[in-house]
Order: sequence, then structure tokens, then C-alpha cells
Amino acid sequence: MSRQLALKTICSSLLIMYLSACSQQTVVDTENADDVFASSTAKKKVKPKTSVKKPTTSKRQLPVRHGFQQMTSRQQVPNISEAELRLIADKIFQNEGGGNPDNLVHWNDGEDFASLGVGHFTWYPAGRPARFGNTFPGLLAHLEANGADVPPWLQQARYRGAPWQTKTQLMQAKYTPEVQELKNFLYQTRLLQAAYIVERARQAMPKLVNAAPSDARQRVAQNLNAVANTPGGWYVLVDYINFKGEGLNQRGGYNGQNWGLLQVLESMQPCKPGAPALHAFANAAQEVL
Repeated sequence: MSRQLALKTICSSLLIMYLSACSQQTVVDTENADDVFASSTAKKKVKPKTSVKKPTTSKRQLPVRHGFQQMTSRQQVPNISEAELRLIADKIFQNEGGGNPDNLVHWNDGEDFASLGVGHFTWYPAGRPARFGNTFPGLLAHLEANGADVPPWLQQARYRGAPWQTKTQLMQAKYTPEVQELKNFLYQTRLLQAAYIVERARQAMPKLVNAAPSDARQRVAQNLNAVANTPGGWYVLVDYINFKGEGLNQRGGYNGQNWGLLQVLESMQPCKPGAPALHAFANAAQEVL
């Protein structure tokens, strides 16, 4: 199944969840783009199975008082619940690695970097240009800061670069003690990895609106608000950023063309929170891709 079809299927599944009233959320005034990201999360907390420190979560809603269009880096959108974070972790793991722990340590054909963890974070060998960003070292820093016990050899390699130069080398090392330890470490820290993905998306949200053309800024803010305030919408936004990025590279992501979240929000028809937002997002993503 292609990622385009997978995205359409995911949005359809989330639509079923919405129609089944799986959770409740506050619908905001989208005309003024105020109170963006009012929490649509479930209230019940789920205790993580990992031994590492739990990501900080909150039930309290934090409104953006001056509207998303004036949002600064110092203002924070609200935290999501641990239950929704677990859903995000499971679905991204399913999308990126088929839910198979063996795919937590991977190297795609034709690529010059390893893909690790639930989000297939990129890790380049030492000295190789990181054309698509070297995101795995940042993940390790996040895991360590949140109490994860990073293996010593991985701590050292974090600063040097991936210890494998090619996919062949990684495949030959797949069943060594080090790689097996890495796979188990990544499996046990799935929830913290999801929290890292969410935080990256959280930091990108103000930039998306600010980077939009002036004549599209209100529409981007409205559409972002609509998807975020629909049950399951946070997953759609986070997964797309993990999949194709923010779309903020002015030179274009691939052959001068951007396929990021900003381009999807620009292409969406204006909508309000609820089922139409998921439909509109899926249709716009399919068009952009």
C-alpha cells in the first residue's frame, strides 16, 4: 500500500472514530483563529509499560490568546494525553515499520543513511552530508533527557555518526549484540519517541502560519485549527510532518517541489473542526503528493 493510500485509509479510520464519538473536544472560533489546538484528547491516563520517565502530559487546555497568526515561539499549544500519545506511537510505528520490531533498525534501498525507531529517524555515517536532516542524534538527546538508559556504545556513536557505511554493513550486523540491544532499546522507548515527534510538530506549528503567503495565512490557520481540534487530528498532523516534513524549505524538498504540511494546508478547502476536516486534509494531501 502506498503512503498516499495509507493516509487516506488512516483519515477514514479516524473519521469512524469521530462518528462513533470516541472523544469530545471544544470547537473553536475558526474565523478568528483563536484558541488553536484546544485539547481534543481523552481524559484517561494510561500508564506506560516502559521503565523510562513518562513524557509530561496535561489535561488543562491552554488557549492561544491572540490567535494562531500572532503566536510566538514562547507560547505553547496544549499537551496531549498519554492515551493519544500512545495511539500516535502505535500508528506511526505501523506506518513506518509495519509494527515489526525488526524494522526499528532499518536501511531503505537507495538511501545513504540508516532509518531507526518508530519514526524511522535518519542517522548518517560520519562525514556524509545529511541532505534530509540527521534526526536520530536529536532523538537520543531527548530520550536521555527523559530518563532513558542509552547504551554506552550508542552514546559514543551518537557524536561520531552511524557505525555502518552501507545497508549491506547494517544487514551483516543485524544480529550482533549491539544491534539487538539497539532494537530492544528502541522498542522499549516507543512512547518517548512519539513524544519527541509530537514536540517537533508542536514547534513547527507557528512557523507554518508565519511562512504562509499573506493571502493564504488565514486559511492555513483555519485549516490547521480545524484538523487539530478534530478527534485524531493531532495524529494526522504529526504523522504527516514525520512523513513529508513541514514544507518550509523555500528551495523545495524534492526537485524544487515541496510536499510538506504547509502545502497541504494551503491546498485544503476552508473547513471547521469535525468530519469534514479529515476529509479535506486527506483529499488535499493526495493532491499535493
